[in-house]
Amino acid sequence: MNIHKLDKVAKSLIKEAAGRIRASFTTELIIESKSEANDLVTNIDKETEQFFIKNIKQNFPDHRIMGEEGFGDDIQDLSGYVWILDPIDGTMNFIHQKKNFAISLGIFKDGEGILGYIYDVMGDDLLSAALGEGAFFNDQRIPRVEHAKVEQSIISINASWVVPNKYIEHEGMIQLLNKVRGTRSYGSAAIEILYVVMGRLDAYVSMRLSPWDIAGGIVIANEVGAIVTTLANEPINLMGQNTFIVSKPGLHGEIVGNYVKLK
Repeated sequence: MNIHKLDKVAKSLIKEAAGRIRASFTTELIIESKSEANDLVTNIDKETEQFFIKNIKQNFPDHRIMGEEGFGDDIQDLSGYVWILDPIDGTMNFIHQKKNFAISLGIFKDGEGILGYIYDVMGDDLLSAALGEGAFFNDQRIPRVEHAKVEQSIISINASWVVPNKYIEHEGMIQLLNKVRGTRSYGSAAIEILYVVMGRLDAYVSMRLSPWDIAGGIVIANEVGAIVTTLANEPINLMGQNTFIVSKPGLHGEIVGNYVKLK
């Protein structure tokens, strides 16, 4: 399989899907809840995933798709070519803010990430990477990320993890927030990974992400030297949910070693 053909098709589908999403603002939005009241999905999430699946299957019939909305294949392993897709990462932002949401896509071959994409739909910004070829922002090569220290960093973390919760000892998170220069939270894992890769953030921490939230971002982060692991400092398992940190070098070890205590 020619990786450049894959890349060309993927970028074309992303751009067309984004145009469809933007056009949807003039149509009726049907909103439903999934696992709980704030886990939202819309008809546009579903239609966008179906658009990708139809076109991927037409171009690459033997490729499989893991999609958030469940219209793809029943993926039990990552053998062969697997596209891991979130058609709208940040659905709550899509509904309430009409910005800060993204299309997230990673293409894997036998478990290895070979292409990654994060497309900021409303910003019309595409972050992409190919294995061994670096990362690009709107087709301009971006530099590798620099080392960072806690006291000089801006990190992204949801406030839910700084109050008592069932995933992590919140006291350590409070200590971390007292040490860093600043915090942010954007409500989209893909957008927050994009910001770390671009140097707008120094780290992003989450307790509960699915493969489609992070697959594309992992490929991109690896190409610029950002460190991606679980909060237990283990490799990400793309067959299930994970705790997650993507960080500049140096800062990763400080956060995981000194402030994280999982329950």
